[in-house]
Amino acid sequence: MAIEINKQARQQAIESIQRYFEAHMDEPIGNVAAGGLLGFFLQEIGPTVYNQGVADAQERLQARVAELDIEVHEDEFTYWAAHQRAAKR
Repeated sequence: MAIEINKQARQQAIESIQRYFEAHMDEPIGNVAAGGLLGFFLQEIGPTVYNQGVADAQERLQARVAELDIEVHEDEFTYWAAHQRAAKR
């Protein structure tokens, strides 16, 4: 599955790459080159970041599911115990 970002996010990312090059590199980078670099990052490195995000979400969900029985547990067969307590009053 290819990782794609919307047009606005893509433009912002390209501008950010250009700004990074201006601040940290000897030469500026043009719009087309920055777009190409962004495409490379999305294809080459993006899946690693994406997969880590999925793994983190999955781990978090599994922890919540493991706690589900504690959060929503109801004791079973409590009618007679409650009925006997009420009768003693």
